Amino acid sequence: MSTLNKRYILLILSFFLLAYILPLGVRDLVVPDETRYGEIPREMIASGEWISPHLNGLRYFEKPVLGYWVHAGSLLMFGENNFAVRLPSALSVGLSALLIYVLIWRTSRRENEDGGFPAILATLVFLSCFEVFGVGNTAVLDSLFSFFLTATITAFYFATESPPGSGREKGYLFLAGLSCGLSFLTKGFLGFAVPVLAVAPYLVWQRRYADLLRMSWLPILTAILVSLPWSIAIHLREPDFWRFFFWNEHIRRFMADNAQHKESFWFFFLTAPGMFIPWVFMVPAAVPGIKTRLFEQGAAGRLLKFCLCWLVLPFLFFSFSNGKLLTYILPCFPPFAILIAFGLLHVLKKDTRSRLFQGGIVVNTILFSLILVAFLYVQLFGFNGFRPYSQAWKAVMVVNGLAYFVLFLVWAFRSRTTVSKTLLLGLSPLLLFFVVHFTIPDLTREVKSPGPILEQYAQGIDSKDIVISDENSIRAVGWYLKRNDVYLLGGTGELDYGMKYKDAAGRLLDMQTAVDLIQNNRGRTVLIARVKHIARWRDQLPQPVFQDQSGPEGYVIWKF
Repeated sequence: MSTLNKRYILLILSFFLLAYILPLGVRDLVVPDETRYGEIPREMIASGEWISPHLNGLRYFEKPVLGYWVHAGSLLMFGENNFAVRLPSALSVGLSALLIYVLIWRTSRRENEDGGFPAILATLVFLSCFEVFGVGNTAVLDSLFSFFLTATITAFYFATESPPGSGREKGYLFLAGLSCGLSFLTKGFLGFAVPVLAVAPYLVWQRRYADLLRMSWLPILTAILVSLPWSIAIHLREPDFWRFFFWNEHIRRFMADNAQHKESFWFFFLTAPGMFIPWVFMVPAAVPGIKTRLFEQGAAGRLLKFCLCWLVLPFLFFSFSNGKLLTYILPCFPPFAILIAFGLLHVLKKDTRSRLFQGGIVVNTILFSLILVAFLYVQLFGFNGFRPYSQAWKAVMVVNGLAYFVLFLVWAFRSRTTVSKTLLLGLSPLLLFFVVHFTIPDLTREVKSPGPILEQYAQGIDSKDIVISDENSIRAVGWYLKRNDVYLLGGTGELDYGMKYKDAAGRLLDMQTAVDLIQNNRGRTVLIARVKHIARWRDQLPQPVFQDQSGPEGYVIWKF
């Protein structure tokens, strides 16, 4: 490996550390997702119940167990804090980036392409995409799931490049099955569906029809063996798990008219481009290079065919689903990064001043210049009385991040070498990514982060006190107060399933029951809820002896 490539690797590693790792712990956890993926693992550790996931002491069967185990391991290693809750997501992005690098490096090394720079560029494309950054800095299971899928698909591709029937082929197929089983234990049957959608069309495209069966049995068997121990254990412990999980989280979510997060078929086509910024505007420049290289004879051509199947088929599959969230398409980002890297480098190798590439930079520059101007106007003059920040230093940091973005884009536009143009474009979001951790807008923090007010009063709430919460707050209440016995007032939300069991009797309160509970436990009852709910309940509840709130759109704590 050349000294220059080592410097590029150090640059990528610095990007990852600054954007993804070092600032992880500075932001408050947000509801509902981050507090959920902190609280369920915390309850596992506290209770010693590692088979059946519970939230607030209630059965919670929306996901298999591996994601909770990974988060629990992080909590055990680093403590129960914000950094530990988010670290699995960030590390998953880093490991996915490493797989992208290895996948292209092996191909580039074989054909001695550009000193291995395609691997550097694809890794940077992946890390600098807005959705990869946003999800990778948030405690959800999508980055972990996407990593296991990337590992599965990468290992299978290496198997297709190995001599048929060889030990090396079998080794890669075994690794593909291993990671496929882990993806199943993270998010369920999608862990089987997405790899099939990527690799089966590629084998058909390559006219390797016999390999569809010959290469499938070992990874399938391995994945089943990996999944089986916990799958049997949860069935024996909770016989209803698989019925609920399969029908509610797969069939209903993907096919039912009342699917959660229901959107039209075109949802991802309309919204996803914004998630691929800043590289989405480089697609027109990359397409000619992709088309040319796609039909080359050699390892690069085969890799691009594979990545095209990996990108298009899962994207269409998620588009056909009735239930949609932008995080669902995260597995499409690795092949996107690889295709963009190869396509751009092929075009820029012929013309470093490619009009389409330069035009993409101009569009990025105009977009973020307008965002900078709009932000300055809203912060200085307000918009219908709204200003993002009450603290000037946060606004200054955002301005610096956006200005850095624009200046690096201009620098990339003016640069005359392929390497500097692409690196500068990829590095342009770095400062913005870094400052985002420190500059969550005031209203977002007020609405999504009950942590500050809970931490302020946690010491004054005894373990024997009765705690009542609404559905919005209950995950955060459990996490910050270290409780799994909180009463729920109002709707059940995602705890509806767990509330149906006999051992949950009495945990859901109607208003009269809540009033009676408070009256019978004067001096040791606490209510924590969103301000909007308290506004509805105020006239029906007893007068508190103490009250505080985090803001007009935030959270209230009442002591009776």
